[in-house]
Amino acid sequence: MGVFTFAQELESPVAPDRLFKALMLDSHVLFPNLMPQYIRSIDLVQGDGGVGSVRQANFSQGSLLRYAKHRIDEQDADNFRSKYTLIEGDILGDDLKSVVYEIEFVDDGNGGSICRMSTDYCSDRDIKFRDEEIEAGKDKAMELYRAVEAYLLANPTAYT
Repeated sequence: MGVFTFAQELESPVAPDRLFKALMLDSHVLFPNLMPQYIRSIDLVQGDGGVGSVRQANFSQGSLLRYAKHRIDEQDADNFRSKYTLIEGDILGDDLKSVVYEIEFVDDGNGGSICRMSTDYCSDRDIKFRDEEIEAGKDKAMELYRAVEAYLLANPTAYT
């Protein structure tokens, strides 16, 4: 089984607790409202929204993708950490078995935060990723992250 790991850190002027609440706990509400051109809805298809639950993101019409199902593996609201796994959907294609995401928000000491993200692409075989594929995925994630960040900066009492 091949695993390709991609890690990155992002700085934000938004406090870790607010980013965690918006991006991890309330994404099912916020993402479709902020990015309707990409995400039509995010539905709870199994569980109560906590660990072990499965959410399905339904992509907007005209997208190359139809849906993605994520299982919540860990959720630590006190330490602003989350781990979840993409278990089903168009994104996986023929090569990927799953994609595991680990995200942690830490205080930067100046009222903002540092977001540490690690992504493991898991396959039953050895696969090669082209740089442009990695960049395209990173760009989409960054666009969503920056949209949430902009929303939180424009709405300083949201998710406090």
